[in-house]
Amino acid sequence: MDDLAALAVEQGRGQENTTINAIGPETFTYRELVQTIGETIGVKRPILSMPPALAFAAGWTVGHLMGDVMITWPEVKGLMADLLHTSSPAAGTTRLSEWAQAHQDTLGLKYASELARRKNRTNAYYCMFAENSG
Repeated sequence: MDDLAALAVEQGRGQENTTINAIGPETFTYRELVQTIGETIGVKRPILSMPPALAFAAGWTVGHLMGDVMITWPEVKGLMADLLHTSSPAAGTTRLSEWAQAHQDTLGLKYASELARRKNRTNAYYCMFAENSG
């Protein structure tokens, strides 16, 4: 987050209308991202390849059960178009793998609802299961 904040301040000082890939020195495919985080927190899960429409339906179903939005159709299309990673030069210095390693004791312990966060901006991330997660 420090890298993103610094980039926002830097760009806010300029007058140009630019597009910047706000990335660190590492980029991942979606599969690599899931594998890296899973290995870091010591939770290995099978990663299933499936047709985009089926993946969206599964994500929609889980989202509906959680009262949240897990993935949108435009996000599925973006993943299929390989838009998660880029060959642009790094705009930040923080390596995701190092950040995840530093936060492995808390990473993934609480569910952060995107919809709840949008409704309650006073809390950084509202956790649906906070009372059960200690």
